[in-house]
Amino acid sequence: MKNVIATLASVFLICATGVQASELSDSVKQDYDDYLADLFDHFHRNPELSLAEFRTAERLAEELRDAGYEVTEGVGGTGVVAILENGEGPLVMMRADMDGLPVAEKSGLPNASTVQQKDPVTGVVGPVMHACGHDMHMTSLIGSARQMAKRRDEWSGTLMLVGQPAEERGLGAKAMRKDGIWERFGKPDYVLGLHVKIKDVAGVVNVNPAPYAGVDSVDILIHGVGGHGAYPHQTKDPIVIGSQIVLALQTLVARELAPREPGVVTVGAFHAGAKHNIISDEARLKLTVRNTSPETRDKLLTGIKRIAENIGRAAGMPEDRLPVVTVGNESVPPLINDTQLIGRLKAAWIGELGEDAVISEQEAGMGGEDFPYFMVEPSIPGVYWDIGGTAQEDFERAAAGGAPVAGHHSPLFKIVPEPSVRGGVESTVVALLELMGD
Repeated sequence: MKNVIATLASVFLICATGVQASELSDSVKQDYDDYLADLFDHFHRNPELSLAEFRTAERLAEELRDAGYEVTEGVGGTGVVAILENGEGPLVMMRADMDGLPVAEKSGLPNASTVQQKDPVTGVVGPVMHACGHDMHMTSLIGSARQMAKRRDEWSGTLMLVGQPAEERGLGAKAMRKDGIWERFGKPDYVLGLHVKIKDVAGVVNVNPAPYAGVDSVDILIHGVGGHGAYPHQTKDPIVIGSQIVLALQTLVARELAPREPGVVTVGAFHAGAKHNIISDEARLKLTVRNTSPETRDKLLTGIKRIAENIGRAAGMPEDRLPVVTVGNESVPPLINDTQLIGRLKAAWIGELGEDAVISEQEAGMGGEDFPYFMVEPSIPGVYWDIGGTAQEDFERAAAGGAPVAGHHSPLFKIVPEPSVRGGVESTVVALLELMGD
């Protein structure tokens, strides 16, 4: 009887996903051993900054062409779009981001990055590191491309694979949309993406309705009246005005949002002055503002402007010299997954990967992603999921009082490549076959 049940279960999995459970895993492992491990190593050693992913995009395009895709480069800057047409059926997009971060790697890994690059935005030459796992994302995308190309008899439709630039600045997805990605290559029926996460055990799939918050970068220019530090009464000190603004901003979340309404207002930079005894004539604040709804976003941004301007008035500044609040272009909306599509993909992942390999745990943080620009205007059903990247023994070591697991954007950031990449490829292939399978 047990053998009959096992046979029926295997038949069910073949019907549901087009792939036998062990066959996909074995195929991905073989490809990792033969090819993807070296490819990950290459991407990790050779990161490039946002808007300057030239060699990275070239290598990604080359790999996708070799896998049989029709590839277009230079979409929205350095973006890459690869198309594989395979008969009638839905158009499904899968995206991977490409950029690294201006961080000096201190992971201690043998393939740690030693790259130095000029930042095209700031003009500063400095170290670059894949401190957010985009090397894993690209490797997983290529592994998925190779699997889907050799499984054409198991699916029909059009597969669109996207290498996106400048995710770390929140600019890449918008740039690709502005460059007419939908108009040039077709509007997808579904959009998919993933991210490696250090808070989960390597290879585990984590999917939930709202994995990322909306983000705005806000700049505040504070005007003052400069002068000698010994005669402060003859000045309007912008550092004092700015300090009052910083403290007052903390009341927005603490006293203007409901206790269970999430929001963040963080002042990440305060620049003013040049010498001990000079009161400057201006100060500048740089903020990151996080939300999970348009209503919260409006409340926070409106509150920031109100607080800044009125503290300027209280300091005696004239109306034409009040603090100036500017919302930057590195803004992204909250990432809200399609709940019906989550249910469909989660069932497919559990059926293929096993119930223990799929979780739905909401992170307490307020990290942001620009992937939502592929899901809006027009609205397209999408799911963005996480793949665990940390070894179980690292969690156990941290729990026993050892070194904590380093977070994203840290110079100590590292993942376990094999289970992370393989989990990314397997979960992607299962999702694509669920949406496009015969």
